[in-house]
Amino acid sequence: MGEYSEALSSLERSLEIRKIALPPNHPDLATSYNNIAMVYSHMGEYSEALSSLERSLEIFKIALPPNHPSLATSYNNIGMMYNNMGEHLKALSSLERSLEIRKIALPPNHPSLAISYNNIGMVYSHMGEYSKALSSYETSLEILKMALPPNHPSLASSYNNIGMVYDNMGEYSKALSSYERSLEIRKIALPPNHPDLATSYNNIASV
Repeated sequence: MGEYSEALSSLERSLEIRKIALPPNHPDLATSYNNIAMVYSHMGEYSEALSSLERSLEIFKIALPPNHPSLATSYNNIGMMYNNMGEHLKALSSLERSLEIRKIALPPNHPSLAISYNNIGMVYSHMGEYSKALSSYETSLEILKMALPPNHPSLASSYNNIGMVYDNMGEYSKALSSYERSLEIRKIALPPNHPDLATSYNNIASV
C-alpha cells in the first residue's frame, strides 16, 4: 500500500502544479484526475476514485467535442467503478453511454468497441442476466476476431468469459467448448507458467 500512497502524493502534486499553470478546463487536468482515480481504484477506495473520475469527465465535457474518444473512456471508467461498487444499473448506464460515443467516433471493428461490449457483458453477468451477457460477450468476440491476430490473449479472455456465462446457464458442453478454445489460444500466446493458463485448466476441470 506504501507505493500507492507515494504515487497518489506525486499525482496530487502534479495536479496542483497543473491547476496553477493551466486554464481551469484544460484536458491535462482531466488526465490528472483520471490518473488519481486509477490509484484510488487499486487501493479499493472506489468512492474516492469515482469522485475523481467524475471531475475528469466534467472537464472533458467542456474541453472536448461531444463524441471525442476520451469522453467514451471517461464514461467507461466511471461504469467500471460503479460495477466495482456493486451499483450495476449505474454501471450499465455509463458503459452504454461510452459505447454510443465509440460507435460514432471509431471504426466498427476498433478494439475499444470490443472492450465496451465486454464490460457491458460483465455487468449483465454480475446481475445474473446471462442471455444479455452472452449477447454482449459474443459481439465483443466478433469484433476482436476482426481486429486482432488469431492467437491474441484478448481472444482467449473473450472465449473464457463466454464459457463462464454458459457455465452459469447450465449449458456445460458449450461452456467446455469455449473454455477449451480459450486454453488453446493461451497455450500459444502465453508463457507456460502464466496464471491465465491455470485459470483455463481450472475452469475446464470444474465443468
